[in-house]
Amino acid sequence: MKAIGNIIWLVFGGIFIAIEYLISSILMMLTIIGIPFGIQTLKLAGLALWPFGKQTRVVENSNGGLSFIMNIIWFFVGGFWIFLSHFLFGILFAISIIGYPWARQHFKLAVLALTPFGREIIEK
Repeated sequence: MKAIGNIIWLVFGGIFIAIEYLISSILMMLTIIGIPFGIQTLKLAGLALWPFGKQTRVVENSNGGLSFIMNIIWFFVGGFWIFLSHFLFGILFAISIIGYPWARQHFKLAVLALTPFGREIIEK
């Protein structure tokens, strides 16, 4: 079921989301200051490519204060807009019963887009 969900996800826009994250990650990594943000965007790209069968969790020992500060910077630089786009797509997909699995994936991406520092992606 995970493979079918991922293939349908890719066909109906997941590949474009992943490419968008990849391009933004490359652009962010052009500067030394942007490298940590580019790495987090790569994390989003990987999850956006194959979201079914993966989940995110908070890392217990994740440089507490630094992760918090980086999440605040991330929120104001662009994380809010990424969160908002995934949240709105999630609501649109959740309107129908058929779109509910894809809505859940958008909500999962929205949470990661809001606070990517101090989180990791794991297999279910």
